[in-house]
Amino acid sequence: MLEEPFFSIVIPTHNRPAQLEECLRSISLLDYPRDRFEVVVVDDRSEVTPSATIDHFRHLIDVMLLKNQKAGPAAARNAGAANAKGRFLAFTDDDCLPQPLWLRAFADCLQLYPDAAVGGHTSNALEDNIHSTASQLLIDYIYSYYNADDGGAQFFASNNLTLPREAFFKMGGFDDSFPLAAAEDRDFCERWRQYGGRLRHAPKAVMAHAHPLTFRNFIRQHFNYGRGAFHFHRLRKNRNQGKLQIEPASFYYNLLKSGLKEEKRAVRLTGLLFLSQIANAAGFYTAKLVSD
Repeated sequence: MLEEPFFSIVIPTHNRPAQLEECLRSISLLDYPRDRFEVVVVDDRSEVTPSATIDHFRHLIDVMLLKNQKAGPAAARNAGAANAKGRFLAFTDDDCLPQPLWLRAFADCLQLYPDAAVGGHTSNALEDNIHSTASQLLIDYIYSYYNADDGGAQFFASNNLTLPREAFFKMGGFDDSFPLAAAEDRDFCERWRQYGGRLRHAPKAVMAHAHPLTFRNFIRQHFNYGRGAFHFHRLRKNRNQGKLQIEPASFYYNLLKSGLKEEKRAVRLTGLLFLSQIANAAGFYTAKLVSD
């Protein structure tokens, strides 16, 4: 029997000790050998360092705490990776809850595709929160659109992603010029594919996302996504990759239709999906105006 691959789970965190505690608790319950993974938590300049939270789990899992020297989740992930010792890096966020078979499902996929970057399936842990539900519907739609062909998948979010550590550094890791959790994973996946890497889907690598959103948080999140999208477009231009093609009208039409899946909340969800695109566009053009 082949030895289970060794993973380094990298988690950036910022001012969310309660969420981090639940994340680490889920990791402590993983159905995976304890000596075949470590956890690297990177504190991204929290007001209060989460050292007490980390100490609570040291007897259950191999976990270390680092302090990030440069702000932003992209820089934090790079710092965690630089201090990791695993053959594979597994990225997630502090508000995510890995399900018991998460690493095992990644390991199974990597045995078939050891050189690939593998994305798992993320679900919404807060189904009663309509804003969190709308945000997850958007991610689900983007995955179905860009990853329809598993052999030619184009995008996976950075909160549920694993890949070989050596290849991660060869292609430059995350671009730490992204200050927000917005489009840095989109940029990473594109550069990974240009580097010659493949993206594969492991649907059994399930992660529950517990990100409570209010209407104001929801709009701000998608406004920031627009800001990140502008930064991504500018980087592509600097790399002489030209302009990205705008998606056809059918992309947005079908996105809005995805809100109809829940009959009881269809109108509200469709409205939120529409507003998410307005906020995204506003963030994009605001960033463009500031840069001009």
